[in-house]
Amino acid sequence: MSLQHNERVTVQSQPTTNIHSASFGRGASTWGSGSSPFEPTLDRSRQQKVLRNTFALLALSMIPTIAGAWIGVQTKFSSLFAGSPFIGAIAFLAVAFGFFYLIERNKHSAAGVGLLLVFTGFMGLMLSGLIGSVLGLRNGASLIMMAFGGTASVFAVMAGIATVSKKDFTQMGKFLTVGVVLLIVASLANIFFQMPALMLTISVLAIAIFSAFILVDIQRILQGGEDNYVTATLSIYLSVYNVFSNLLAILGIFGGDRD
Repeated sequence: MSLQHNERVTVQSQPTTNIHSASFGRGASTWGSGSSPFEPTLDRSRQQKVLRNTFALLALSMIPTIAGAWIGVQTKFSSLFAGSPFIGAIAFLAVAFGFFYLIERNKHSAAGVGLLLVFTGFMGLMLSGLIGSVLGLRNGASLIMMAFGGTASVFAVMAGIATVSKKDFTQMGKFLTVGVVLLIVASLANIFFQMPALMLTISVLAIAIFSAFILVDIQRILQGGEDNYVTATLSIYLSVYNVFSNLLAILGIFGGDRD
């Protein structure tokens, strides 16, 4: 597994959940470079096929994510590490890194697709603490739909810009990666400090950074920087996951009806 799959991580501690967002990797990017240079002399039809396969697999990945979240809510999975959030964070990262290694090793086979879908189910399970907390609000279901709609809107806008813009956004990758590293440090620190203002700042920055990553990842596919749809789906899925989870957390704080 290349270093690219170790670069994008966000772990947050909140009153609603110990760990609710994580993201790793971006196609062919490497530490310190953000995105690799490439020549745009490519088979456009092939890149369009990669993009279509990526979007199809991304849509499919929502099924195990929803199933994992439902199972987690029903079994109260998030309570497992409620007393030891830092240990929970380390355990989560260990499992996630194991998945990335296996997915990367099998990305050219059907096993890679299967592993990716299992991983998205695991991510849904990790999201269940936040989902359960929001559902405990009187307007929880509507907040989840708002977060879903907001995430879909962000994805549509970023995909549209990536498709029609002549500007090369892939060079933003290295700066976004630095931002993610800072988010990791701040998120782990906030597990101990439990500062609401810091948590809110992390969530807002995470939405901005991972929205930009969606733009970068889709443009990289179109420009030939990524030609494997399993790897591309993993990168975009994790950006979408982060946008949704952080947006839902903010909505739960400011829009939640607790009466």
